[in-house]
Amino acid sequence: MGILIIGGPTAAGKSDAALAIAEQYDARIVSADAMTVYRLMDIGTAKPDPEILNRYPHDCINVRDPDGEFTVGDFVDAVEAAQCAHKNVVIVGGTPFYLAALVRPHAPLPVRDPALREELEALSDPYVRLVEVDPEIAHRLHPNDRVRIIRALEVFTLTGSPMSEVQRRPPVRPPIEAEVVWLDRDGLRARIDERLARMMSSGYRAEAEGLLGAGWGRDLKPMRSFAYRHIVSNILDNLDIEEAIRLTARDTWRLARKQRSWARTMGWKPGTEDALAGAAERAFSR
Repeated sequence: MGILIIGGPTAAGKSDAALAIAEQYDARIVSADAMTVYRLMDIGTAKPDPEILNRYPHDCINVRDPDGEFTVGDFVDAVEAAQCAHKNVVIVGGTPFYLAALVRPHAPLPVRDPALREELEALSDPYVRLVEVDPEIAHRLHPNDRVRIIRALEVFTLTGSPMSEVQRRPPVRPPIEAEVVWLDRDGLRARIDERLARMMSSGYRAEAEGLLGAGWGRDLKPMRSFAYRHIVSNILDNLDIEEAIRLTARDTWRLARKQRSWARTMGWKPGTEDALAGAAERAFSR
């Protein structure tokens, strides 16, 4: 049994690399991307084409409706299931808290409480409250990162302990044994712009219109992400389409920089195609 993790910033070509490895080693692919879990959101999340998914089934893609919840625990469970069912597994994606859950696992966090979350969402400034109860976590988060702020407050309320303290408790699962390659590219910003242009020509805006028309509101978590937020503003608020594209490209680039910074904190240096080939050989020849 072998496991290969291919991480990297958005638009670095991770999916294509994973497909080549999966074909060569008959490996199962698990997506480590927090957005591709949602059904109906194909173009905006840059999923592989349907014909590719039919040929190479991916775990953790198209497993929730846009209003569904998919946790880090769900992701780790999916990885464990893939390990049990397949000899070789490729985990590919750039969502830091998914990858960290595998290689640097934390103690389990409590299950979300919808009623409590509704109360916390009603706070006028949840970040101020977080600074009071968990300044360590507050320092790590941007004051506008409402999703993670609310989650940290929820953990504190449910456990009576700051989330930063809960995270330092012994994990239930040991770190995964895997080869890890952080795939990166020169000219990444240009690659982001090129991918966004392809998405627009493939019906990106029409996809967002379809989601809204089907009743998936702009307040849903994936619709608030930069992958859809600015396009939705074009549709509902008459934001100029060129400005919506510019803002989406800007935020995608910001994400890529954050992913790169996180990789450095993990001690992962950018890897080449040769490094990836060597890692796959080591992972799958065990």
